[in-house]
Amino acid sequence: MLSLAPTALVAGGDALARDGDGRVVFVTGALPGERVRARVTRARRDYARAVTVEVLDASPDRQAPPCPALAAGCGGCTWQHVAPEAQVRFKVDLVVDALRRITRLADPPLPRPVALSGPALRTTARLAVTPAGRAGHRRPAGGGPGPAVETPSCLVAHPLLEELVVAGRYPGAEEVLLRVGVASGERLVRPRARGATVVVPAGVAVVAPDDEGPGADGSAVVHEEVGGRRLRVSAGSFFQPGRVAATALAEAVDEAVGGALAPGGHLVDAYAGVGLFASILGQRRRARVTAVERHQPAVADARVNLGQLDARVVATEVGRWRPRPGDPPADVVVADPSRPGLGRPGVRALAATGAPRIVLVSCDPASLARDTALLDGAGYRLVSLALVDAFPHTFHTEVVSRFDR
Repeated sequence: MLSLAPTALVAGGDALARDGDGRVVFVTGALPGERVRARVTRARRDYARAVTVEVLDASPDRQAPPCPALAAGCGGCTWQHVAPEAQVRFKVDLVVDALRRITRLADPPLPRPVALSGPALRTTARLAVTPAGRAGHRRPAGGGPGPAVETPSCLVAHPLLEELVVAGRYPGAEEVLLRVGVASGERLVRPRARGATVVVPAGVAVVAPDDEGPGADGSAVVHEEVGGRRLRVSAGSFFQPGRVAATALAEAVDEAVGGALAPGGHLVDAYAGVGLFASILGQRRRARVTAVERHQPAVADARVNLGQLDARVVATEVGRWRPRPGDPPADVVVADPSRPGLGRPGVRALAATGAPRIVLVSCDPASLARDTALLDGAGYRLVSLALVDAFPHTFHTEVVSRFDR
């Protein structure tokens, strides 16, 4: 047991403190400015990890966790002890710290929090399955994933999704993907394991474990509406955590694009997924669109979602893609890569478009900082940052960044 006084929050959501010998200790459940008693769960020569046992002096940013599942061991929302307004402030701090520490920017732009149209409830969940066949979140324990925890409710799930989490039964499955379309009311379930039993309400599509795309009857998809566009999303396709978050991200991307994309201009949507940004911007700006995506279920969805626009979907890895001879130069590139970010291959591909503006959507402050340094080396300067709190009650965040050449 240690008595600790954390000074900051760090990537991963823990608080940073030092023990009596000066060793760094990452403390789960603590906040900067507090004094806590914590139990060490892992000790190394140069750092340790600990869990808060008692709060001796509480921060004004602390609140009572609103969901009882957290105390039961649920790992879905580990920042419930942080007041909502403080969550956004701390996320801004994490982004700025990463840019200063990794990118070496002395004075990076301050991320602007984006107002949401309502609670950012999730419409997709990939959950573990308990021995009793219930879906539940894991919480890391002992350096690895802990057991799945059954919950009587879910604080951050849309009611259509919450019913599948709480009332669904999935015996025989290792994990289960649950997805709903709020606008359409459609719901689907895909267990991971052949022979698993699935018990869900009538009307919920049950998808085979290896089925990522739509079948002949189209049952392996849901439809959602974002920014005035109806989008098809297959079981195997990536989509933003929920409709509210997707809408806020699309608006932030549209604002960052600004006047760089005039009617008839050329937009490149890299890591396009199902075509969320390409669809909305392509319609609003009456733009020509090139969407680049390698995952086949998402490629199929994008071709449907962009079918009535002036759009071409290229099925390839972004790092290997280059504009075709004769293609017009891109006016804007929008890129929404996975957590590792663009990396050197992605930056080379985006720079090869000749676009004077790149709008980057990042889901990790560290990868944003690394990509910022790489883009700077390619001649692109970071101009602005917008932060979307797409994952409330967690340390996860989404940042929309504008880079100009």
